[in-house]
Amino acid sequence: MVKIEEYRGHIRNWKQLCSELDIDSSLERSQREEEIILKAYKKWGHSMADHIYGMFAFYLTDGDKIFALRDQFGTKPFYYYVTADNRLLCGTMIKSIIEQDGFVKEINEEMLQIYMSLTYVAGEDTFFKGVKKLMPGHWLEFENGSLTVQRYWSASQHFKPDNSKTAQEWADEIHSTVQEIFREVKEDGETAESFLSGGVDSSYVLAMSDAETSDSCGYDDERFDESYLAKQTADILGRKNSRCLITPEMYFENVPYVMYNMEQPLGDASAIVFAIACKETAKHTKLCYSGEGADEFFGGYNMYRNAERYGDNLKTFYVGNTNIMKEDEKQRILKNYNPDVLPINLVKSIYEENENLDPLSKMSDVDIQIWLEGDIYLNVDKMSTVAGLEIRMPLTDRRVFDIAGRMPSKYKVNEETNKVAFRMSASKVLPDEIAFRKKLGFIVPIRIWLADERYNADVVAKFSSEIAERFFNKDEINKIFTEYVNGNSDNWRKVWTIYTFLVWYEEYFVKR
Repeated sequence: MVKIEEYRGHIRNWKQLCSELDIDSSLERSQREEEIILKAYKKWGHSMADHIYGMFAFYLTDGDKIFALRDQFGTKPFYYYVTADNRLLCGTMIKSIIEQDGFVKEINEEMLQIYMSLTYVAGEDTFFKGVKKLMPGHWLEFENGSLTVQRYWSASQHFKPDNSKTAQEWADEIHSTVQEIFREVKEDGETAESFLSGGVDSSYVLAMSDAETSDSCGYDDERFDESYLAKQTADILGRKNSRCLITPEMYFENVPYVMYNMEQPLGDASAIVFAIACKETAKHTKLCYSGEGADEFFGGYNMYRNAERYGDNLKTFYVGNTNIMKEDEKQRILKNYNPDVLPINLVKSIYEENENLDPLSKMSDVDIQIWLEGDIYLNVDKMSTVAGLEIRMPLTDRRVFDIAGRMPSKYKVNEETNKVAFRMSASKVLPDEIAFRKKLGFIVPIRIWLADERYNADVVAKFSSEIAERFFNKDEINKIFTEYVNGNSDNWRKVWTIYTFLVWYEEYFVKR
């Protein structure tokens, strides 16, 4: 008997699948999606993900066999652990694995070296020894004590530039595809809101949706507050805007909550803001749209403009969106440093796959396979789930990525702007001043707050704690902190990355 043990996600093309698999489309969503998964597994087996559009991770039992599947981009997490007596513990939450018989909780200290550079947990290993991530585009099978993990989809294989189209034709294809997805992303009877920053991605999503209310975050400090841009966009589109004002006290108060519910440390300062936004938004809706995916697919980051200049050197240093600490510095800081544990090792296989691609496609490929899964989608999933909010990301879709994979890089990045064709698509429903607005990023004033003694007492305490003594040379990390407070603002990311690890460790290995 085949039985679904755990499933999380949202299947977009459910109407087509119900017809193809002979499923009653009037079933409630949870029952309908369970039927889709079961019948798709029976019909297509390991290749079932090729037929599904959406966000998903699940595992089922087929007699004595366990089968698990994670979607192509890793929008939903999945973890597994083989016990000493050769049983498989698995699921979409590490906490559920920790609680089971046979699990031995030990820290994987080598992951700290990766974390100190990247600020997130990249690759298949985790901070818990023996706990692995099922990577995006992979399935897992466990039967008679034998574990098989197989890749079924790779972003690298889908970068095949087509030079026959103009930028406008690419924009038209993006727009018609996004229209198609928005016909699937919400069901009749559901009411959704939409996260809105000052950028083009969230603005485009809001414009294409029927959401009547947008949700934004802001600060008292005008240097960092872009919520006024979100309000302007909402007004232009005739939508309401709900603004959450984030104070430094609120921000620091939520750090332990975020690190515990993230299950692994995350040094992305915007994660705290996003967690607060999810909690506030969940007070008035249970469904919200968000615009993740477009930057990585269509060349949205400013660093992508340097792609041609980097050329073949990319494979020697580019490991993704963040790389804040070099090896010599980590060697000074860490008590236990292993020279064989290098971030670049995580992407060697990716560069072997994409060696014939242009530099921009290589950078996008690395970020899609490493950064999106390890930081962006993890943050969205964990913080929304604990808040009781469901987030759907219309721009994260294989059909959207298919366009990006075929689009030549010259229509993604040029000397003037990023996401060239994507912005042209957005301009069909947005004024040019919004569609072509310079990327601001998710700005957080933490670089200022961290140096303020009114707010950083716990940071100071953690840097001098017994936990810090276990992992770090305390003189070295406090030197970094002192230099930061004295004016070296570039050190704020290093301080924050060390601090978030210490908070996470306390939550999982001291308090619990």
